[in-house]
Amino acid sequence: MLTGTVRRAQGGLYEVETPDGVIEAVLRGRLKREQRTGEKVVVGDRVDVQREGTGEEEEAWTIENVHERTTVLARKAPGKAPRAKAIVANVDQVLVVFAAAKPDPHLRMLDRFLVIAESSDIAPLIIVNKVDLTGIDAARAIFAHYERAGYTVMYTAAKAGLGVAEMGEALCGRLSALTGPSGVGKSSLLNAVQPGLGLRVAAISEAVNKGRHTTVTAQLIPLECGGWVADTPGLRELGLWEIDRDQLHFYFPEFENLLDDCRYPGCTHTHEPGCAVRAAVDAGQIHPGRYDSYRRMYAGEQEEGGWDG
Repeated sequence: MLTGTVRRAQGGLYEVETPDGVIEAVLRGRLKREQRTGEKVVVGDRVDVQREGTGEEEEAWTIENVHERTTVLARKAPGKAPRAKAIVANVDQVLVVFAAAKPDPHLRMLDRFLVIAESSDIAPLIIVNKVDLTGIDAARAIFAHYERAGYTVMYTAAKAGLGVAEMGEALCGRLSALTGPSGVGKSSLLNAVQPGLGLRVAAISEAVNKGRHTTVTAQLIPLECGGWVADTPGLRELGLWEIDRDQLHFYFPEFENLLDDCRYPGCTHTHEPGCAVRAAVDAGQIHPGRYDSYRRMYAGEQEEGGWDG
């Protein structure tokens, strides 16, 4: 019996990093029947594996046990069926990558990424890539209100090497998830951080201004400086899963210092008189786009998946 970390999961086969090297394993039948959030086993899971078959028989490895997850990054699975889609487990931080241009940044989707990270107790880091297409000042103008809200924002250009060293420092020694929409340059950034990874880099479809999916399944990549990064498939929709909308205001850090100042206990910050959050929006202290995202998520709009909590 060995304990290892799942590096890749696809088609019922799991690539597991163990003290004795990388092995391929399948899931023990009884584990398939257990209830877990999303998939039974995902990239980042710690598992116990055991070898079966001796002598002339072909040796095979099976996953006998899945350890309890410290964190899990999950979203609503695409489609109408209400179920979770776990993306990666046991990460220390999530790097949410958006492009300054090509494709244009969809900030309401970014807000959903941030809410999912905040609700999962995973520290988010915003990466704004392709700033060479707009200029650093123009990119900062788009994302500055996230910095004012308290988020760490890094500005990068993979081809030009801008911000790559700083991003590499943020990854070293930690288990990180790299996520974001299709076509924003996640794989290009990883290639820039650690040349030779050989990740496929997609060309942007000029016709629809959306990236082609190059990473088709999450994979955990070891870094030369220590640590791991989970490169995840690009997402075109992002539904919220198992998030209590009455707790939603806690996942907007710019609301934090205002929540006790509302006139009414249990204020939803959507229509009540004497709401400190709405007053801060009117005063320009909270960005109206962020507040609009909050209202849309609270109302359960289906634009990018809606509620399933």
